[in-house]
Amino acid sequence: MRKHINSDRDCQQHLRLFFIYIDKARIATFQRGQEGSEEMRSMEGNSRIFFLLFLLALIAKQASAAQHVVGGSQGWDESVDLNSWASGQTFKVGDQLVFKYSSGLHSVVELGSETAYKNCDLGTALDSKNTGDDVVKLSKVGTRYFACGTLGHCDQGMKMKITTVASNAPSTPASASTTSGASAVQSFATFLLLAALSGISLLYLL
Repeated sequence: MRKHINSDRDCQQHLRLFFIYIDKARIATFQRGQEGSEEMRSMEGNSRIFFLLFLLALIAKQASAAQHVVGGSQGWDESVDLNSWASGQTFKVGDQLVFKYSSGLHSVVELGSETAYKNCDLGTALDSKNTGDDVVKLSKVGTRYFACGTLGHCDQGMKMKITTVASNAPSTPASASTTSGASAVQSFATFLLLAALSGISLLYLL
């Protein structure tokens, strides 16, 4: 399962920040009135535009990132063919893996090499998690290896390896078809972008 990261809460925070900034800019301009040189007002206007463009880029980046719930609806479990699931996904830099499982029954261990992965050598683990709702951020291109830390589960096949590609790489059809709420998310992101552009136009009129 793949769903976009930019949750309503994150987007609303950015939107609040945007309108707070616009409001402060309007108040500051009103208080100045006609005081100050034309050059100073131009410099202040440019600084606002750069800030808004930065906010635009941040919103766009979050809108493109995604969460992958490992194993889909069944989660992180030995009954799932995890590598088959992974083969139907496109993992991009900035995305997240979400491991959902029963805490105490399973855990998540990241292994450091192909050899450790093949041999289920949990003694060389780079990291381990056991909350039952673990999140792993994919921060760079490359292959990563994961296994269950419960005794015997890795040997039974509860392991997977994933390859992360650049953020601008195309998604596979299977990955695209499992996107949850993508249309709604993209619509909300578009609304934010339009709001930011409207704000830039408004600042030109101040």
